[in-house]
Amino acid sequence: MSERPLIASRTAVFSESVIREMTRLSLRHKAINLAQGFPDFSAPEFIKRAAVEAIEADVNQYAITWGDPRLRTAIAAKVKRHYGLDIDPELEVTVTCGATEAMMATMLAFVQPGDEVIVFEPFYENYVPDAAMSGATLKFVTLRGPNFVFDPEELRTAFGPRTKAIIVNSPNNPSGKVFDREELSQIAALCQEFDCLCLTDEIYEHIIFDEHKHLPMATLPGMYDRTITISGLSKTFSVTGWRLGYVVGPPGLSQAVRKVHDFLTVGAPAPLQQAAAVALEEGDGYYPQLRSMYQRKRDRLLTALRESGFICNEPEGAYYVMADFSALPFEGDDTDFALNLIERVGIAPVPGSSFYHDAHAGSQFVRFTFSKSDETLDEAAFRLKSL
Repeated sequence: MSERPLIASRTAVFSESVIREMTRLSLRHKAINLAQGFPDFSAPEFIKRAAVEAIEADVNQYAITWGDPRLRTAIAAKVKRHYGLDIDPELEVTVTCGATEAMMATMLAFVQPGDEVIVFEPFYENYVPDAAMSGATLKFVTLRGPNFVFDPEELRTAFGPRTKAIIVNSPNNPSGKVFDREELSQIAALCQEFDCLCLTDEIYEHIIFDEHKHLPMATLPGMYDRTITISGLSKTFSVTGWRLGYVVGPPGLSQAVRKVHDFLTVGAPAPLQQAAAVALEEGDGYYPQLRSMYQRKRDRLLTALRESGFICNEPEGAYYVMADFSALPFEGDDTDFALNLIERVGIAPVPGSSFYHDAHAGSQFVRFTFSKSDETLDEAAFRLKSL
């Protein structure tokens, strides 16, 4: 056997997905999967019908690599209607294989080895491998307290001469945090002061609760030209398996993302892009229903968790709850607790430590998703009573 390393060193700094590992364990133990954020109920009829019609119409070959023109036009129109931004679908919109590929293509397009990228924690687990594969060094800023707020001084300290970008995920997975105008303005001012990019993950933009509103970073003064906005169809239309995301940014930045995307995946599925265009064209009447449905599901799960002894924040958006189990009579860390919940109670969460660079910071939390049917959530509530 050769002594030459066969495996690239970049893979040593991250593990397999903890979230998807919890799904595998859930299947093995026949537990209710409240770990991975995918719905167990049907997608809207109008998007399914449009996909079937596209396949039957033989829309089955490659689309233009950066996205079907109809879909890019629909994305641009939606951005204009909802956020007031005039964007050119020919030059400023790129369709990708999910928001996951969108972030990876973006990181590869802009980050070089030695560059620093700032990430708020708790963070979505993909950002760490994204950074490793692009050569970035991550700087972490912690969101603290029941409302997951950052310390402005801690944020300023994270910026420096090597800062290339900051990742802002709002609504946030896993915390449910929605960044308000004041917070975004502080981030925007630092991006301009240190001449760096803002990479925003806005995949949950239409899943938002109570009085909260989603404010895209790209709409703030001076930010469009230095912001890459990432979103997609997966969460909004309950089609996580379709893998449809998109990137919006000024022409020069979009061109760099397109070059990477072209050779990373070539393009997203052509018939599903046609269906996505229909969904966006017809979606404005659907978004309020989506928001109302998920707010009811949030309240349903929060009630069950709190009655079972968890301490929970109230998510402002997205469809997750970070639940503190420290008040429960359990000896062990978050991974032990998650495994115990799967094996003995029959419910799968995600250990909180997987969302922090310092595992101890998340050791009293587990994350649950409420992207499930009412029947599933009711059964989960029943099982939680055994705690």
